[in-house]
Amino acid sequence: MPVAANGCHLRKARVSESGRIYLLTAVTEQRQPVFADWQSGRRLVDQLRLADQTSRVTSMAWVVMPDHLHWLVELHHGTLAELMCRIKSRSSLSINLVRGGQGRIWQPGYYDRALRRDEDIKDAARYIVLNPLRAGLVTRVGDYPLWDAIWI
Repeated sequence: MPVAANGCHLRKARVSESGRIYLLTAVTEQRQPVFADWQSGRRLVDQLRLADQTSRVTSMAWVVMPDHLHWLVELHHGTLAELMCRIKSRSSLSINLVRGGQGRIWQPGYYDRALRRDEDIKDAARYIVLNPLRAGLVTRVGDYPLWDAIWI
């Protein structure tokens, strides 16, 4: 199946509203368990934290699963497409540098869902941080190393 050359721009036409809360999901290329390697997962986490530090977003919750990322953010600057392109490209460069590779880390595109103002944001955060438990990776959420939420 051919892959779009600018896959990180697939959602370019979507509306991105500053101050809006979004649940974002990105999947690794061919669902490879890239982030089963803790160090690779930490390199992605570094990029999530950088997005916070540069005031692009406020991260509310995230989990890095072996083959995908769930991220609950309030968008401040730029578009979702720019944010996800930056996260995916920088994490890919960092991971490939350490692994000595050049391969694609992420599938093109991403999924996003804007949360309505009346939705319970904490329910979305619970869904995110409980992913490792539902996937059977751990028996207690606290045992999984690659997640965070502002309420914890």
